[in-house]
Amino acid sequence: MDYLRSFASLALLCIIFVTHGGHVYAQSVDSLQASANALTLQMQALNKEITEYNKKISNTQGQAKTLKQALAALELQRASLSKQIDKTELEITQAQAQIASTQSKIVQTQTVVERNQEALQSLLRSVAETEASSSLLRSLLTTGAHISDTVDVIKRGEDVSKAVGERVKSLQEAKNILMTNKQVYESNKVKLKSLRTTLTDQEELVKQTTKDKSDLLTQTKNKESEYQQLLADRKRKKTELEQEILDVEAKLKTVVDGSKIPKYGTGVLKYPVDKVTITQYFGNTPFVSKNPQVYNGAGHNGIDFAARVGTPIYAAEAGTVLGVGNTDASCVGVSYGKWVLIRHDNGLTTLYAHLSVISVQEGDSVTARQKIALSGNTGYSTGPHLHFTVLASDAVHISGPTEYKSKVCGTYMVLPLAPRAGYLNPLSYF
Repeated sequence: MDYLRSFASLALLCIIFVTHGGHVYAQSVDSLQASANALTLQMQALNKEITEYNKKISNTQGQAKTLKQALAALELQRASLSKQIDKTELEITQAQAQIASTQSKIVQTQTVVERNQEALQSLLRSVAETEASSSLLRSLLTTGAHISDTVDVIKRGEDVSKAVGERVKSLQEAKNILMTNKQVYESNKVKLKSLRTTLTDQEELVKQTTKDKSDLLTQTKNKESEYQQLLADRKRKKTELEQEILDVEAKLKTVVDGSKIPKYGTGVLKYPVDKVTITQYFGNTPFVSKNPQVYNGAGHNGIDFAARVGTPIYAAEAGTVLGVGNTDASCVGVSYGKWVLIRHDNGLTTLYAHLSVISVQEGDSVTARQKIALSGNTGYSTGPHLHFTVLASDAVHISGPTEYKSKVCGTYMVLPLAPRAGYLNPLSYF
């Protein structure tokens, strides 16, 4: 009976530990829940403000026709981004709290596992003792000892067997909880990493917007006449550059091999944005027909998606980044602005233009729907959007640093080039 008293004492210790741990954990949960509720209220308030800013931004989409409108749009964008930064910081705080809470659960559960393992080892030692008792039982039965002694030995064996089974079950349950907590912990770590990347991008956007506003004031000297001249100059250069690029591409000798291009069909590519709103289609669209000066009658070489500045842009399929660039670095406001070119294994290559922040670099391998950039309003753009082009991989290449010198801009242009036959209708592959 000494063994049973020892086991009862051990069980009591386990109960005390679990109860005590549960009490501490309950206190921790209450504290975390209160913090979580406060964070939720703050995020709800920020979401409301961000929604209001987005409504105002939607009302100012398109190219600002006056300097006052341009400056106001940049300030509105900066203010909206600042609120989004505040929200992201709260989400980071929330994720950190979830990680800390999960870490606490892991430590507690690991302790429970260790206690269960120790108890199980003790019980298994008792099993060995019970095996020895079996010999005693046989001896008692053989010699015809007092019946109470025989019952006592049998009961001890049954109690030990039951205790071992319960302890094994408790240990397995604790280990399952531990594994679940560790999975939650890893998931929260991934979420936190993503949020920190988002925060960095948003902060970069605020810097860019602030610089854009400063540059605009410097270029125009805060004069409306100077702003109008700036718009006219960019539009003229854009038109002339489009024609110049068409002439350059027309001289390319690349022959497009149709057998290497996927057949028309859905699912070949994924949409590069979450919310699909197409504002300009491929080819000689009504907009091109009404505005031949914009594309010089050659048609639109891609499609445009509505996307506010800072909208996540995703790779349309897995592939390799052939290059990234910024035409504004050599000729401001007349071409693609910031761009990314990705070659896929299916014979297609995709171009993403007018970006604000680029998250990949040349040579990177990307997965389908991996975030590669944030949308923007760089290059020649009549408002924030994503310009998306699909090309035959064999037809496209990026002009080298000294390959193509623009007569319009007087500088070397580094950007994707392809013969007209190399441009494909993106809607044939979504």
